[in-house]
Amino acid sequence: MKLIPGHLTLAQLADIAAGRAALQLDDWMPVDKSAAHVAAAAAGDAPVYGVNTGFGKLASTRIAKDQLAQLQLNLIRSHAVGVGVPMSPEVVRMMLATKAASLARGFSGVRREVVQSLLDAFNAGFIPYVPCQGSVGASGDLAPLAHLTLALMGEGEALVNGQRLSARGELARLKLQPLTLAAKEGLALINGTQASTALALHALLRFEGLFATALGSGAMTLDAARGSDGPFDDRIHQVRGQPGQIEVAGVYRTLLAGSAIRASHREGDERVQDPYCLRCQPQVMGACLDQARHAAQVLVREANAVTDNPLVFEDVMLSGGNFHAEPVAFAADNLALAIAEVGAIAERRIAMLIDPGISRLPPFLTADAGLHSGFMIAHVTAAALASENKSLAHPASVDSLPTSANQEDHVSMATFAARRLHAMLDNTAHIIAIELLAAAQGIDFLRPLTSSAAVEALHMQLRAECASSPADHYLAPDIERAAALVQAGVLKAPHAPGF
Repeated sequence: MKLIPGHLTLAQLADIAAGRAALQLDDWMPVDKSAAHVAAAAAGDAPVYGVNTGFGKLASTRIAKDQLAQLQLNLIRSHAVGVGVPMSPEVVRMMLATKAASLARGFSGVRREVVQSLLDAFNAGFIPYVPCQGSVGASGDLAPLAHLTLALMGEGEALVNGQRLSARGELARLKLQPLTLAAKEGLALINGTQASTALALHALLRFEGLFATALGSGAMTLDAARGSDGPFDDRIHQVRGQPGQIEVAGVYRTLLAGSAIRASHREGDERVQDPYCLRCQPQVMGACLDQARHAAQVLVREANAVTDNPLVFEDVMLSGGNFHAEPVAFAADNLALAIAEVGAIAERRIAMLIDPGISRLPPFLTADAGLHSGFMIAHVTAAALASENKSLAHPASVDSLPTSANQEDHVSMATFAARRLHAMLDNTAHIIAIELLAAAQGIDFLRPLTSSAAVEALHMQLRAECASSPADHYLAPDIERAAALVQAGVLKAPHAPGF
């Protein structure tokens, strides 16, 4: 993949995360020009933040010219203080690639050797060990990016098949040279929002498949409960004008087209309206789609952004605050709402299915309720996960704790905002898995009637891994198998919209 700084797309970022690309940069002129400006500043006598001064609260402290390289080395060592489990290889790959793309725009003052080191590490499959906790999302993702940089220098650790190993040894095995830093380069590498952005982008990419699967599970539940497709009529949604709602309603119409189950109760059904969890799916899922697409726009912009400090322009170096990750925090918080709501409405559909007064299916989806409990406690699990997501959906961006002796007195908490999305996605994947099992059981009770071709295809894929449950059995393995299918995107609804 030819790296064109400032022009990465979401599709390219997905390939980068998956390790399906090799990166190449052709235009080095912006990098060389900005590096020359920094070299001149380092040779001069005027104080320039991060070049010949200390950092943060120590910005007024001058550093001697013969200590500038040591200053950058000390910066990386002192800032590599992260804790917690390691970031996934997908996230680290995006950190390497987006940091390289940002520096290559030519506003950061690093030599081409620095950018090439990032590209070489990515292309060789080198994965720095980066603990996931320790950034407040302002002044850059300092700790995570310091761990990434320390590994490139051969002083940190690498992640190899899930194991922490010496970065120097792994660099040698891959025939990569350890990176040596010059003036400002350490600061340019650890200032920036690449960790929080990569975490949020990875969550967004995961959510896209989960969202598409939830559309299919919702359609299957609607038919299992013999609900009406009337609320999906395009005229209803056009007069509201919300684009996600209009698009999602169209997907449901396509998914349910040709259902014999639906045809069986068009006449003589005394019900007037379905519960909201069925008929308001376009409104809820459409709003989630709009939120996800807005987040995608913000995060792709951020992946292409220059977010370190100070920045090098034609005639001046300017200190600013592009490292403040408030856009990422807001995008992640909006994604959290969407992820939580996809799970919340699915939990309500499960509750509806096991209630014979609403679904008109056997109680708890078992033929001999009382002797058998059926899906009674599977729903409890879904309720527990949905409730957990409510707590996790609390906005992280409204919190701030001052750091660096009050020099950095307002922060975004973007890194946590993005990191918590992955726990929410895991929860929601299990809720959707339980819904699929319950809805498939409901469809089984309606045989010999069949659903639409699309729903029957999803039913068949699920049944290939998880058998019908007419009597109580050990259900947890079925839930895990179904969740694995959900996470892998195997059960995505056809024609589902992308982000």
